[in-house]
Amino acid sequence: MKTDFHQSGVSGMLGAESKSRLVWCDAMRLLAFILLLCCHAADPFYAAAAYASSGVEGDADLVLWGTRWGSFSRPCVPLFVMLTGVLSLPVGRSMGNFYKHRIPRVVIPFLIWSVLYYLTPWFTGVLGMDSSVVYKLFSWAETDSQSLANGMRNVMRIPYAFSFVACHMWYIYMLVGLYLYLPVFSAWVERASKREKEVFLLIWAISTMLPYFTEYVSKYCFGTCEWNSFGMFYYFAGFSGYMLLGHYIQQYVRWSWRKTLLVALPLLAGGYAITHLGYSHIMSLPEKTPEQIELFWTYCTPNVVMMTIAWFLIVCRVHVAEGSKVSGWLAHLTACGFGIYMIHYYFIFLGYDLGAWLCLPAPMRIPFSALVILACSWMAVAFIRKVTGKYSRYLMG
Repeated sequence: MKTDFHQSGVSGMLGAESKSRLVWCDAMRLLAFILLLCCHAADPFYAAAAYASSGVEGDADLVLWGTRWGSFSRPCVPLFVMLTGVLSLPVGRSMGNFYKHRIPRVVIPFLIWSVLYYLTPWFTGVLGMDSSVVYKLFSWAETDSQSLANGMRNVMRIPYAFSFVACHMWYIYMLVGLYLYLPVFSAWVERASKREKEVFLLIWAISTMLPYFTEYVSKYCFGTCEWNSFGMFYYFAGFSGYMLLGHYIQQYVRWSWRKTLLVALPLLAGGYAITHLGYSHIMSLPEKTPEQIELFWTYCTPNVVMMTIAWFLIVCRVHVAEGSKVSGWLAHLTACGFGIYMIHYYFIFLGYDLGAWLCLPAPMRIPFSALVILACSWMAVAFIRKVTGKYSRYLMG
C-alpha cells in the first residue's frame, strides 16, 4: 500500500508530505498517543495532590498510580518529535513552500480549538452548571470562573500564551517553532556527515543535564545570569535534538532484535526508575515550587531521553504487513491524529468517571481511561471529518 503522507497533514503527530508510508511510523504514533492519553488521563488523579486545584479528592492509592503512570508516559511528546525528524528531515523544499504547506495546517485548527476550549467554562455557566464543573473538566484550570470576560481574556492571549484550561496546547507553540526552524536545520542535516550529527547529539545530550544542574548545583550556569538566559548549551538544547535523534536512528541504526532489547530494556527500566523516584522525592518535600514538581518529568532530561530511545528502538523493529487490516487502522489513526490531539481533553473526565463507576482497581484506572479517551476522540474526529468533507482540514489539520 503506497500512500502519500500529504493526506496526513502534520508530521510527527500525523505524517509528512512527500514520504511513502512507513507502517512502523504509524505504529510508533499509536504508542505515542497511548502514552500521551495515559499522561492526561492521570491528570485528575494527582492534580489535587500537586496543586490542590482538581475536582477529585486526593485518594492516596489513586495518586500513587497517577504518579506511576504519569512517570511511565513521559516519552509521549519526544516520540512525536522524533517522528517529525524521521518524516521531515531533510525538508526537500524551499523555506517559503514549506511554511505555506505546514504552518497553516497547524495554526488554523489550533486557533479554532483554543477558542472553543477557552469559552467552554462560560458555556457551562450559560447551561446553568455549577462552577465546580470547570475543575472537573479541566484539572489544571487556573480558576473556576465561568465569566465570558475571563474566556475572552484567554482568547485574546492566544497569540503569545495558553491557558491551563487547554494545557495541551503548549505543544502547538513548540511545534510551530520547530517548523519555523526546520528548513534552516535541514540545510545542515543534508550536508552533515554521520560523525558531525553524532557530535551535535553528544552536545545535546549534555544539555539535557541542565535542568538538574540548575536545580542542584547553580541557578546560574555556563554564562546565564539575570541579564542573559542564553548560556553555553542554549543553541544545542531543546526539542531539535529529538528531531535529529529520530532522523539518526532511522538512517543509521540497523540492529537485531537481540541487540535492540539488550540496549532498550535497561534504558527503559533505568529511565523510568529515575523519573518515578525523582518525582516521588520532590512530592515528598514539605514545600515545592511548580518548577520542582515538573523537574523529573521535564521532556528534555536524560531519564526521559533514555525511555524515549528505548521505545523508539523497539517499535522500529515491529513489522506490520502493508495492506493488512492493522496497517489500515494505523493509517486511519494517522489521518485522524491531529484532530484527536485537539479534541481529546474534552473526554478526560469521561474516562475517569467511567473507571470509577466500574470500580476498577487503581492500577487499571488510567490505562482504561486512556483507551476510553482514544476511542471517543477517534470516533468524534472520524465523524467530523465525514460530515465536514474537504473543510475538515480547518478543524482537524
